[in-house]
Amino acid sequence: MKILVINAGSSSMKYQLMDMDGEKVLAKGNCERIGNGGHLEHKANGRQFDTDIPMPDHTVAFEVIKKALTEGEGKVIDDLSEITAIGHRVVQGGSSFSASCLITDEVVEKVTQYIPLAPIHNPAGLRGIEAATAAFGKEIPQVAVFDTAFHQTMPEKAYMYGLPYEYYEKYGIRRYGFHGTSHRFVSQRCFELLGKPDGKGTRVITCHIGSGASIAAIKDGEVVDTSMGMTPLDGFMMSTRCGSVDPAAVTFLMEKEGLTPAEMDNIMNKKSGMASLSGQSPDDRDVIAAIEKGDARAKMAWDVRSYQIAKTIGGYLMALGGADAIVLTAGSGENQYQLRKDILGYLAWLGVTMDDEAAHVRRQEIEISGKDSAIRVFVIPTDEELVIARDTAAIVENL
Repeated sequence: MKILVINAGSSSMKYQLMDMDGEKVLAKGNCERIGNGGHLEHKANGRQFDTDIPMPDHTVAFEVIKKALTEGEGKVIDDLSEITAIGHRVVQGGSSFSASCLITDEVVEKVTQYIPLAPIHNPAGLRGIEAATAAFGKEIPQVAVFDTAFHQTMPEKAYMYGLPYEYYEKYGIRRYGFHGTSHRFVSQRCFELLGKPDGKGTRVITCHIGSGASIAAIKDGEVVDTSMGMTPLDGFMMSTRCGSVDPAAVTFLMEKEGLTPAEMDNIMNKKSGMASLSGQSPDDRDVIAAIEKGDARAKMAWDVRSYQIAKTIGGYLMALGGADAIVLTAGSGENQYQLRKDILGYLAWLGVTMDDEAAHVRRQEIEISGKDSAIRVFVIPTDEELVIARDTAAIVENL
């Protein structure tokens, strides 16, 4: 069975074709700058192919993907009929979806209703679904895999805000959490490493630390709390997102600067975080390079994020009543030695120790806690596309 995984953004469309017999990646790539030129990055047969191709919209981008998979040196299949199903990443499923599901007109309608809660991500996901339907027709099954689904086990005490209850009833304003496919993948692998593959009897804290970042507290295999909220802006500071701030600071700035809600949203999502605080790029490597040159502002920004991450972990240790393991994943979590050292340094008073040599290893699964550590610490590379492909295959097999 071959599954095509799609992760559509507002101006991009990432894809991955997987052969579920052995879970092999046949090809992967990204259509970038959709609506503003167009560029294809396609990896297959041990090579990478880069081409500038006009892509005025996502439907055209999907046609580009079809051609890349079936023609030329990057060809990996003879015909589109070899693709059994398409799995889509959908960011916001609200409280309606606690698991992945077959895409129907009713599902599309629900995802559309949640656009106000994810005004950037959900329209992109819908464009991906529409483009796939236009390219493949309605005969091929399509599956929606929701970022929010894994977090639907949170209790009310964790997801409710202290705003007037009527806004929860009218607009669904509550904590939803994101990066669910990543937290699900690495937590499942952690359960296996702990010798408890069903997750029962475990307390695990998973830290997805990339450009966007979130932490989840997982007990007995189910999420009990997570740092992102109604949107992916909440939580600790990220590469360009401010994370949690005093709400009054937002209204204060809007009044002082004469900002519209859209302008304020853009500032908090794209002009804040590590990049703004450090005065560097959003890339951790640039911030570290500046620190090594003695840049005090870069050091301050780095320390702010490390402290906030450790503080979030501390809160979840309370929520779980301790932890058996902490997992670090995603770009920074999988690669940054200094970040690992700083975070675990804050937890030293709990008896958490680090194996310094192991902590230098990048991009691979490894335990980085010391032999005497009170809590085991793992680095587990995430694979969100594999989760989407597995869910899609499971649903299609039962049709």
